[in-house]
Amino acid sequence: MLEVSGLVKAFGSLRAVDGVDLAIEAGTITGLIGPNGAGKTTLFNLIAGALAPEAGAIRFLGERIDRLPPDRVFARGLARTFQVPRPFPQMTVLENLMLVEPRQAGERFWNNWVRAGRVRHQERLARERAMEVLALCDLADKAGEVAGRLSGGQQKLLELARVLVAEPRLILLDEPAAGVNAVLLETLVDRIVRLNRRGVTFLVIEHNIELVLTLCRPVVVMAQGKLIYQGDAAGVRRDRRVLDAYLGDVPA
Repeated sequence: MLEVSGLVKAFGSLRAVDGVDLAIEAGTITGLIGPNGAGKTTLFNLIAGALAPEAGAIRFLGERIDRLPPDRVFARGLARTFQVPRPFPQMTVLENLMLVEPRQAGERFWNNWVRAGRVRHQERLARERAMEVLALCDLADKAGEVAGRLSGGQQKLLELARVLVAEPRLILLDEPAAGVNAVLLETLVDRIVRLNRRGVTFLVIEHNIELVLTLCRPVVVMAQGKLIYQGDAAGVRRDRRVLDAYLGDVPA
């Protein structure tokens, strides 16, 4: 589904991503781990179109996307969430989802007068779709609440819900467990597994190693801008390069 080849991104003399080759198979939940400063988020930003690489290529569903802006990458079915959720805080949870739908007639103000019927029809469909996704993410009862008042864990669920409205094929999740309590984390993991069974592919950055080793197949490890391991969870616990990168902190 996703092919990254020879990818390079430098900031001055620092190569944050240094010749990375990576392939993500459709239908998998791939875990991306590594110490702070390994280049994981930079890699995400390159794949999602927020940064342009100095070298290399990114192909999604067989087509190059490494020079496309983020909105066009998103439109092709590749979405991402952020470590720190970015809702529109003064809008309701429902409104945050309804605005995801592209090319809505109501975005052109005169259509609210000359094509009012079409605007109402699209808004009704957007509302129905948004409520379906909120129910899937256990947020239906929060639909009318202002997004900025949600807990950190609920905002992580809202981040996931917003990208789901667009029905992406591949979702990049940036530290979904960070700042989430145990109860909401269980809900979040359950939704990831459910969506994966429905055919959604995931690439997940996560510092909760036990979560990655339980949830993800395969696991990829970055250190100093390079991939140092790609394989199953059992191999992560034994690989000397991984243990050295984590100073021996990978649980046995």
